[in-house]
Amino acid sequence: MKIGVLLSGCGVNDGSEIHETTLTLLHILKNGATPVCIAPNDMQMHTVDHLTGSEDTTNRNMMVEAARLARGDITPLSDISAQDLDALMVPGGFGAAKNLSNFAALEDKMSTTVRSDVASLIQGMHAAGKPMGFMCIAPASVAAPALFGKKIKLTIGSDEGTSGAITALGNIAVPSTVSEVVIDEAHNIASTPAYMLGENIADIELGIAKLTSWVCMAAHNVKAA
Repeated sequence: MKIGVLLSGCGVNDGSEIHETTLTLLHILKNGATPVCIAPNDMQMHTVDHLTGSEDTTNRNMMVEAARLARGDITPLSDISAQDLDALMVPGGFGAAKNLSNFAALEDKMSTTVRSDVASLIQGMHAAGKPMGFMCIAPASVAAPALFGKKIKLTIGSDEGTSGAITALGNIAVPSTVSEVVIDEAHNIASTPAYMLGENIADIELGIAKLTSWVCMAAHNVKAA
């Protein structure tokens, strides 16, 4: 089984969260599936110096940066469609809210839009009934706007403001703890809070392990049907 891992750069402040991505890749392999790392071949919104927290004057390419996480084995999002994958997982990090959508830049989250290539992939996966897993900020910043009005159960943990954004985008916000996974069986979509609640890599590991296991099992069931 091929499990897509949609990345948005490298680093929590301007790309994909490194721990969340690494744990996702690890648990895909532990579940006997093959991760397929993908990213838009386009520029990040901006670049952040992760040592100082200040904005860097040089901008970077999402796919080039994500290749660091994938050890160079990465495919442009433009080369991937729903038919190429058995499932899709989207780690968090601010890149999911800055690069894959404009969620971070808006006060009115109901106006959030997702990149057209990202929306096309997610909507294609949903239409085909293929499972997807979202973590951290991605349920609110990517899943909820891409699947606007679908009334999908999603979690980011317990933050009321971000949960409110899920609701504003026509979906259902479900509170959860860091180790829990919220599963919407009707839509074949699951989510877990990860670093929206966790303080370290040990905190987030169990939720991501459960999420990945569910996605891989659901993909197997769809493929076998």
